[in-house]
Amino acid sequence: MSKPIVIASANGSVGMSASMAVLQRGGSALDAVEAGTREVESNIHDHSVGRAGLPNLLGQIELDASIMDGATRRAGAVAALRNYEHPISIARKVMEELPHVLLADRGAARFAKEMGFKQRDLMTAETRRRWREGLDQRAEGADDRRRYLASLRRFSHKTPLPQHSGTVNFIARDRQGNMAVAVSTSGLAWKYPGRVGDSPIIGAGNYADDRFGAAACTGRGELAVRAATARSVVMYLEMGLSIKEAGRKAMNDLKPLTDPFGTFMNIVCMDKDGNHAAFTGTAGAAYVYQTEDMDRHKETLRTVVPLQ
Repeated sequence: MSKPIVIASANGSVGMSASMAVLQRGGSALDAVEAGTREVESNIHDHSVGRAGLPNLLGQIELDASIMDGATRRAGAVAALRNYEHPISIARKVMEELPHVLLADRGAARFAKEMGFKQRDLMTAETRRRWREGLDQRAEGADDRRRYLASLRRFSHKTPLPQHSGTVNFIARDRQGNMAVAVSTSGLAWKYPGRVGDSPIIGAGNYADDRFGAAACTGRGELAVRAATARSVVMYLEMGLSIKEAGRKAMNDLKPLTDPFGTFMNIVCMDKDGNHAAFTGTAGAAYVYQTEDMDRHKETLRTVVPLQ
C-alpha cells in the first residue's frame, strides 16, 4: 500500500481538504484531483479558474481543463467551454464516455448538456468590473465598439501579464499507488476569443504515468505547448533523473524560447514514490501539499529557475 498524498498550485489550497478526504476514505487519485479542482472552480475570489474567471476580449469566460489517469494514461479535456462551472468534471466525462481526448467550444458545450451538466452564468459583478478596467487600460478605441471589434488582433498583443493569468494544478497518489493530474483554468485574461493554452493539452500542461510520475503547469501556456513541458518532466523521470533534476531540466528547456510577453512558467511534479517538487521562474511563488497523516496542508516555496 502507498501513502496517499496530494500536491497543488497555491490557489489549490481551498480544495486540499476535499481532495485529501477522498484519499483518506480509500478513494481513487482521479476522484481526489477532481474533487479538489471543483472547489477552486467554484471559488469566486479566484479570477483565474472556473466561475468568476477573467474573460476574453469580448467579455466571454472561456474555460479549459484536462484530467489524466496515470494508471491507464487515459485522458479527457475540454477547451474554450462557456457557461459551465466545472470543466474538470466534463473533461472526465470526455475521458470516460467518448473515444476522444479533447472537445472544444460548441462541441464541448453540447456534450456537457448531453451529460446532464447545468449551465450557469459565470460572470460576477467583480469580474465584469475587472474586465472593463482592463479594456480601459488598453484604451485605443475601447469605447468605439466598431473600431474595437475590428482590431481584436491588435488588442490581443497587449493582453498578457503574469498577474492576469493563472491555473490550478492538482496531483494525487492514492493507496494503490495510482496517480492522477487535473488542470483547470479560465486562461489568459483579455485573450483573443478561442485562444487555447496548455491546460487542456495532454503533454503540455498535464501528464501522468504511474511508472514514473506526473507533472502539471501554470504560466505562459504557449511556452508549455511549444516545449511539451509536462511530458518532458515525466520523460526525464523515466530517464532516471530525480524529481528535482527533472523539473529543473524541463524549466531550462524553456530558456531558448522567445516570447513577446516574456518567459514565465510554473511546474508542480511528483515521482512514483511520492517525492514532490515545484518550480518557478520568479522568487516567492509557492505550492501546497498534504499527506494522509497531516491535519491540514502545508505551503512551501517553489524552487526558482530563472528563465530570463
